[in-house]
Parts: sequence; C-alpha cells; structure tokens
Amino acid sequence: MPSARAPQTESILDAKALLLPELGLKKLPTQKRALETYELILAVAARVLVDVGVDRLSTNLVCKEAGLSPAALYRYFPNKYALLHELGVRLMNAQNVLVESCLTPEVLMDPVDRLQPALVQLFLETYRVTCETPAGHWITRALRAVPSLQEVRLQSHQAVTAEMQHGLSMLHPTIDPEQMRVTVRMSVDMTYAALEMLFDDPTLDLNRVAQTNAWLVYDMFNRLGTVKR
Repeated sequence: MPSARAPQTESILDAKALLLPELGLKKLPTQKRALETYELILAVAARVLVDVGVDRLSTNLVCKEAGLSPAALYRYFPNKYALLHELGVRLMNAQNVLVESCLTPEVLMDPVDRLQPALVQLFLETYRVTCETPAGHWITRALRAVPSLQEVRLQSHQAVTAEMQHGLSMLHPTIDPEQMRVTVRMSVDMTYAALEMLFDDPTLDLNRVAQTNAWLVYDMFNRLGTVKR
C-alpha cells in the first residue's frame, strides 16, 4: 500500500517553492541606454540598501531615488530580491577572482614558505573588495539572512571549492579526493564566516583576524598532507 504521507510531503515542498520570490532577471539590456538604466537601478539599489537595510528596501524606494517609473525597473527585475540576487552574484564573483590571484600554482607548490602569507593576503583583499563594493557588507548579510538568496553564497563556495580542489589534486594525486573536498570547503566557509564576523563586530582587529584565520586554514591543509615537503 502506498504511503499516505508522501503526497502531503510533496505538497508541502511545492507550497514552500511557491513562497520563494522570483529571482531571475526578466531580460538583459542590449542597447546602450538600456544598459545605463540597468546599471543605474543596481547602483541606486545598493545606495538605498545602505540607507534603509534589507527589510525596508523596496522597488518603490529604488524607483523614487533613481527617478524612474516602476515599469522601467520591472522590465528587468521582478522584485527587490532579484535586485539583491544580482548584487550578490556580482560581489561573490569579485571575491572569487581573488582566490586565483592569491593562491597561485607557485604558492601551492611551495606551501611551507608561501601559503600562510598568501592566505593573509587573500583575506585582506577579500575584505577590501567587499568594503569597496557599494553596500558590500549589507549584501553579505542579505546572502546569509534571506533564505531565497542563500543559494548565491552556496554556489559561490562550491565553485571556489571545486577550483581549489582541482589545483591541489594535480599536485597531490594520492590524497583522498573526498577528504580534500571537505577540507577545502571547510576552509572556504570558515574564511567567509570570519569575514562576516568582522562586519558584525567592527571592534575586532582586521589583521589579527586575518592572521588567525590563516593559521587555522594552514593547519587544516597541513593535516591533509598538502603542506609537507
């Protein structure tokens, strides 16, 4: 006899899916003027986000500050969460580029002498880029606090993990791939948590947090076996 609870569970999942806001862009601009409007909307959304926070951010406020009609905004973004989604993707991409520039093959090939300073540099550069991004710390908070936006952070961390794991596996083919993936992923999430901690508690010393995070990540990779000569 089929379970009587299965349809109910499925309907609950479907209901939850219906409650999630639409995040996809309605269309991408192709003409110069449309592109300018698109970028204006995002720039103003970031500014309004700083002024009022995630909860009070609205498409009406963005339209008012940008001097645009709601129709102009809705041509591209169905709601405020789509705005936050695009801002989040851009921030994550800007941060992820730093991984490749800081953790170069040369660093990974000579980890004993170069890995820890590179980890400190990566943390400080990520902090700098986030601070220089308009509403960067608010976007960071939104990606953690808003359920529908958490996938942005998840996909970003998965992408960085896959990239780092690929580079390390080329240098250390005998290390268990799954253990390497877990170690790399934990180092990525731990670093991001330390970054969020700085935004939540600005009394903490940036350089000390960067150094401490580097020690912890270095120790994780040392135990994994990628640091030993």
